[in-house]
Amino acid sequence: MHVHAFDRYHAHESLVHRLDPRVKVVVTVAFILSNALLPDGAWLAFLVAWLVLLLANDQSRLGLGYTFKRSFIALPFALAAVSAVFSPLGQPLAEWHVLGLSLVPTDFGLVRFFSILARSWLSVQMAILLVATTQFPDLIHALEHLRLPRSLTTIVAFLYRYLFVLTDEAYRLLRARQARSAAAPGQRSGRNVLWRAGVTGSMAGQLFLRSYERSDRIYNAMLARGYTGHLRTLNPHAMSRRDWLALGLALASLLLTQLVGWIR
Repeated sequence: MHVHAFDRYHAHESLVHRLDPRVKVVVTVAFILSNALLPDGAWLAFLVAWLVLLLANDQSRLGLGYTFKRSFIALPFALAAVSAVFSPLGQPLAEWHVLGLSLVPTDFGLVRFFSILARSWLSVQMAILLVATTQFPDLIHALEHLRLPRSLTTIVAFLYRYLFVLTDEAYRLLRARQARSAAAPGQRSGRNVLWRAGVTGSMAGQLFLRSYERSDRIYNAMLARGYTGHLRTLNPHAMSRRDWLALGLALASLLLTQLVGWIR
C-alpha cells in the first residue's frame, strides 16, 4: 500500500513533535486567522509572522526551509486572486488592451494582490508544519478534544483511511492492465483514443465497485473487533506545563504580529 502518497508525517524527536496536538491545532488556526486579519500592505507584520514560522521550523528539526520549499504548491491557487490587481480603487499605473478589454492595474490593487499572496503563502506553510509534526490520529483526537462534532471527525478519519484503500485498488487495476497489455518493441499497446477512453471508464467502474466491496469488508472487520463509532488512541493527550507555556508564547507572538500590522 502506497502510504507515502498521503501521509506527510515526519517522525523526529523535537519540541514541536512532543507538543500536545491540541496546542498545535489551536496555534495553526490562530496563525491563519491572524494573517487574514492583518491589513493589506502590512509587510513588517508579515515578516514577523514568517520569523515566527521559521522559529517553529527550527524547533521541529525539519530544517528552516522545510515548509518554504513545499509551500509553492499553493502558488497556482493563490494566483487566482490576480484580478485584485485591477481594482478600481487607487491610482492607475498603466492601461492594457486585451481582446477588446481595457485592463487598468492600480497601486491599491497591487498591494492587495501581494498581500493575498503573503497570507496564502504563510498559512500554507503553517498547515504543512502541522501535518509534518502531528500524526493523523492525534489530529483527529485533538479536534474531538476541541469539541468538534464527533460525527464530523469520524467522517474525516474514515475519509483519510479509505483513501489508502482506494489508492491500493487503483494500483492493483493498473498492474493488472499492464500485465495484460502486451506490445511489440517500439509500439504502444492498445488501439485508438476512443478505445482507451472506454477502457479507462471500465477501470473507473471496477475501481468503484471493488473499493466499495473492500470498504464494506473492512467495516465489518472493525465491528467484529469492537468498533463502537469512536476512534481510540494510546496517547492520553494530557496538557502539561510545557504545552501551556508554548501555547501562551505562540499566542503572544501572534498578538505582537497584530500590533505591528495595525500600529503605523
